[in-house]
Amino acid sequence: MGTLTKTYPVLEMSCAVCAANVESCVAALPGVRSATVNFASNQLHVTFDSSQVTPEQIRDAVRSIGYDLIVDEDCADQRQESAEQVHYFALRRKTILAWVFSVPLLVVGMGFMDMPGADWLMLALALPELLFCGRTFYVNGWKQALHGRANMDTLVSLSTAVAFLFSLFNTLFPQFWLSRGITPHVYYEASAVIIAFVLLGKLLEERAKGSTTAAIKRLMGLQPQMARVVREGVECDLPIAELRVGESVSVRPGERIPVDGTVLSGESYVDESMISGEPMAVHKSPGDRVLAGTVNQRGAFTIRASQVGGETVLARIIEMVRAAQGSKAPVQRIADRIAAVFVPTVLGIAVLTFVIWMIVGGSGSFPHALLSAVSVLVIACPCALGLATPTALMVGIGRGAENQILIKDATALEQMCRVDTIVFDKTGTLTEGRPTVTAWIWNDRSVFTDKERTFYLGMVRAAESRSEHPLGEAIVRYLVGQNTEDVEIESFESVTGRGVVFTCGANSYWIGSLRMAAEHGYFAMDETALPGKDSLPETLSSRIHRAQTEGKSVVLFGSDAGLIAAIVVSDPVKRTTPEALAQLRRAGLAVCMLTGDNVRTASALASELGIERFRAEAMPDDKERYVADLQAAGRTVAMVGDGINDSQALARADVSIAMGQGTDVAMDVAMVTLIGSDLRLVSKARTLSRKTVRLIRENLFWAFVYNVIGIPVAAGLLYPLWGVLLDPMLASAAMAFSSVSVVLNSLRLRYKKL
Repeated sequence: MGTLTKTYPVLEMSCAVCAANVESCVAALPGVRSATVNFASNQLHVTFDSSQVTPEQIRDAVRSIGYDLIVDEDCADQRQESAEQVHYFALRRKTILAWVFSVPLLVVGMGFMDMPGADWLMLALALPELLFCGRTFYVNGWKQALHGRANMDTLVSLSTAVAFLFSLFNTLFPQFWLSRGITPHVYYEASAVIIAFVLLGKLLEERAKGSTTAAIKRLMGLQPQMARVVREGVECDLPIAELRVGESVSVRPGERIPVDGTVLSGESYVDESMISGEPMAVHKSPGDRVLAGTVNQRGAFTIRASQVGGETVLARIIEMVRAAQGSKAPVQRIADRIAAVFVPTVLGIAVLTFVIWMIVGGSGSFPHALLSAVSVLVIACPCALGLATPTALMVGIGRGAENQILIKDATALEQMCRVDTIVFDKTGTLTEGRPTVTAWIWNDRSVFTDKERTFYLGMVRAAESRSEHPLGEAIVRYLVGQNTEDVEIESFESVTGRGVVFTCGANSYWIGSLRMAAEHGYFAMDETALPGKDSLPETLSSRIHRAQTEGKSVVLFGSDAGLIAAIVVSDPVKRTTPEALAQLRRAGLAVCMLTGDNVRTASALASELGIERFRAEAMPDDKERYVADLQAAGRTVAMVGDGINDSQALARADVSIAMGQGTDVAMDVAMVTLIGSDLRLVSKARTLSRKTVRLIRENLFWAFVYNVIGIPVAAGLLYPLWGVLLDPMLASAAMAFSSVSVVLNSLRLRYKKL
């Protein structure tokens, strides 16, 4: 029990006001901390105290205002998809049937309205359409009214009901108007065609909205549904949901790996491109980690499951993308506030339109007054306004996921294009994050045979295999690929902060820092001194000096008889780092670097990469303070890091970006996670942000302009000047087109180059 954050699918919503109604209804429940509803993805994101309110109570509250909620978490995605498919096919049937009734209604209403019995024929065609095809509008509109709320169903049900009831009165009691010298017109075709156009618009909208979730569906498609489990030596196929941590899972060639785990036996090459973005297959052997959703290529192997179900890396990626698509950018909150008051305002405008027409034109203008009010109700549907931002965000976040850019918060997608300063952590972000041997320098004062070199390499490998120092690990990794001899060493001793001392046969050897070399009397040095040139060959001395100047570490290998070799170890710059920084500079961004390394190392790397602003020996507090100082100077800052020591600075930055191979803490704090290690994704993320924000602005512009122009025209503003009145049928067609055009405009982002 306690505070929970859950995502539940919402059913039966028809517009942005519906989303706002569900949101406010849930937010008003006791124990609910926050509630947001994404109309584009039909999902409720709610944080609540489970000791005060249960998911079932939240569902009942949502049902009371005319919607439904899926709170059963088992197969919730499949249930939502199934419900949406049922809804889509039902909507399609209603749309087709509505047009079957509407087309003959239009023919009679436009060309044969004076024939005997025309009014009764149109009534016979319109009544079943409104009762069956339009039933949902009236039921939902009534439920909303009972709770003092209004939405698109309210506008559609009011407009069509008024037009139909007025026409029904004129059909039953034509003498009421004839006795007053007024011809009784009927508008059955208007009420029917409004229903048909609204249904057609919703059908097209549902199809287009389905495309905005394509990224999630593709990611979910990477998850195998079955696993081949080895129990008591026998293989059996089980659903993923029944798999337990620690069980053995068999994977055959060509299959997707069903769970995260460790290889127990066998070996193969695995395509991890869908997770890491790296095109080359990775060799896997016993002890190596494998991830769910990746593809086994050649061999077969058995793995022990370490994470299953929702705990796998792929499942967490899917959840992160889903949560981001449900989050709201600041601009969306403005649209939400407008949508909340939009329907009551439209109702007021419709009433005002009717009153003004009656005052100006008298009783003879009643038909015009009625049609104008109906047109206002129909054309002012807020769907386009509600879809403008979430559809663009969903497509943008999905596009990012397809390009190894996981966006956890929609605010980041909106803010990224405003960033003018990028701050990079050094180790693991600009660099590979692990020491690597970059040079092995033999002492050329001595002449070593190939056999001696092979022997010495084997000796170093044997000694450093016992060391726990990161530089020792780097040396061992380097020697794995070299021609070495198996050597047995004796009396091994690790000297903290210096190196290791050991014996081999009758001789004593040491491997360590320059200070250890000095302690063994090979040459004298202090904190900053370099090896004396009189003690070392000129070539070796100059190369050690250059390595130190470049901020690299130097490990010396020697014996009582003299120095044998110098090993240069450094944290190499990532292959893509120079190009990534060049892209950001061309875009006009300032680039800064933070590191806990010493000034010499930081300065050397900054000089190599052309970074003018950096801070060395920075503790976590210093990194956060550096970002805060930049913000105080009026800069919009993005922080890119990968470690726990970066988490404070990440939290402080306007946009926080974590490297996918970094720590879980950094990724939890960050708004954006870059899968893999390619820093060029930072520039891609900024391009994606710029294109998405441009789409949002375009969508909002057209949604607002549509209503600003459409409502006055529907109210009859142009009638006194040019005799133009907007027919309710055309108003419904325009309303449907506006919603579909906004969604289609957002979908253009799927085909833009990043």
